[in-house]
Amino acid sequence: MPYKIVFMGTPKFSVPVLDALVKSSYKISYVYTQPPKKSNRGQKLNISPIQEYAEKLKLNIRSPKSLNIDEELKFFKAIDPDIVIIVAYGQLIPKKFLDIPKKGFVNIHASLLPRWRGAAPIQRAIMNLDKETGISIMKITEKLDTGPVMKQIKLNIDETFTAGEVSDNLSHLSAKNILEVLENIFKDKSKFIQQNHELATYANKIKKDESKINWNENAKNILAKINGLNPNPGAWFMYKDLRYKIWKASIIEKKDLPGTVLDNNFTISCKDRSIKIIEIQKEGKNKLLLKEFLLGMNFRVGDLVK
Repeated sequence: MPYKIVFMGTPKFSVPVLDALVKSSYKISYVYTQPPKKSNRGQKLNISPIQEYAEKLKLNIRSPKSLNIDEELKFFKAIDPDIVIIVAYGQLIPKKFLDIPKKGFVNIHASLLPRWRGAAPIQRAIMNLDKETGISIMKITEKLDTGPVMKQIKLNIDETFTAGEVSDNLSHLSAKNILEVLENIFKDKSKFIQQNHELATYANKIKKDESKINWNENAKNILAKINGLNPNPGAWFMYKDLRYKIWKASIIEKKDLPGTVLDNNFTISCKDRSIKIIEIQKEGKNKLLLKEFLLGMNFRVGDLVK
């Protein structure tokens, strides 16, 4: 009799793992994902990448606003899953659900736990100038990201990597390993080791005011913020009452007062060196490579940005 697997995930990060499961011999009983959200402009409802993928393959989909209601608990008990795989689902699992699957809830978390528990592990690792990150395959317990870990896979972080690039790499690492993980769990060969909670750090959700660039910081920290907040929400500064997001940049050995425009390439000085812009976006406009951006940009060398 085939195992009954429930998959829970929402963003693009989750799709490769679900794809690997679908293409295997395992059967997905249900796919849980977050309900459609209204777009920022207008009332259009946008379904999650997981729902889009699941609909194409005609998988059973469930997208409740909350699991913490009796109807959802009853429905979940009726599924009677052998195991639940979670990849960035976006909801805490209520305690009442945890003991229902025979092999429990197994979560893929995008950090080397206990480092960077929480909502933004990839962004925090890059912004903190960490040299490595990875994935942790763990059991879900009542408290957030505190469960025992079965397997960790490391990934080096180059200073040029964006959060989007690291996310893609970790997502595919997860997909590459999920079938071996399941096989070991079903054969009772897996060992889950408790985390050292004293070493825990927390990857809190990115706040809006964090994404503003502080030109009094070192260039390395500013570049880490630019990379860590790409593709969302983007690191920005103000110039002539307009917001500009820097999407790609590098560091060069120039220096003046922090925030000073140093040359005709709109290079901006930091505390120690300078940020050379590669890709930028003016408020209300599209992203542009620097060469295209400069064609319509009216500025003077020596101007200050904030």
